Amino acid sequence: MNNDIEGYNNNQQSDHREICERLAVNIKRGLPEAEGKIWHGSPVWFLDGNPIVGYDVLKNSVRMLFWSGQSFDEPSLHPEGSYKAAEVRYTNINQVDSERLQAWLKKSRDIQWDYKNIVKRKGKLERIK
Repeated sequence: MNNDIEGYNNNQQSDHREICERLAVNIKRGLPEAEGKIWHGSPVWFLDGNPIVGYDVLKNSVRMLFWSGQSFDEPSLHPEGSYKAAEVRYTNINQVDSERLQAWLKKSRDIQWDYKNIVKRKGKLERIK
C-alpha cells in the first residue's frame, strides 16, 4: 500500500481506521492496476490519470466515493455533487460488504466518465470507452 495512504489510515481513530484499512485492501484487490495516492487530503485511486474511487473520514462516518458511481445503477450508492459521483457511508466495519464492493470496483473500471479532462472541456463530462 502507498505509504501516504497507510499514514492517512493510521491517523484515524480506531473504528474509522478499521474501515479505511478494509476499503484500501479491497480497492487494491479489485483495482490492482490503479495508482493510489493522497489527493486533496484523501486517498484516491486513478486509472490512466482519471480518478475512480476514494474515501475520506467525516465526523461520524467514512465516505467512499465512486467518481462515475451514478452510472452504476446501484441503489446502495447515493448521488453526490453535480456530476456523476455517488457515495456510500460506513459507520461500522461490519457494514463493509467486500463482495458488493468488488462488484462496484469492477463497474468503476468498466464505466468511467472523463474527470481528468473536465477543466479542458470547461466542465463538460464525456464518457470513456
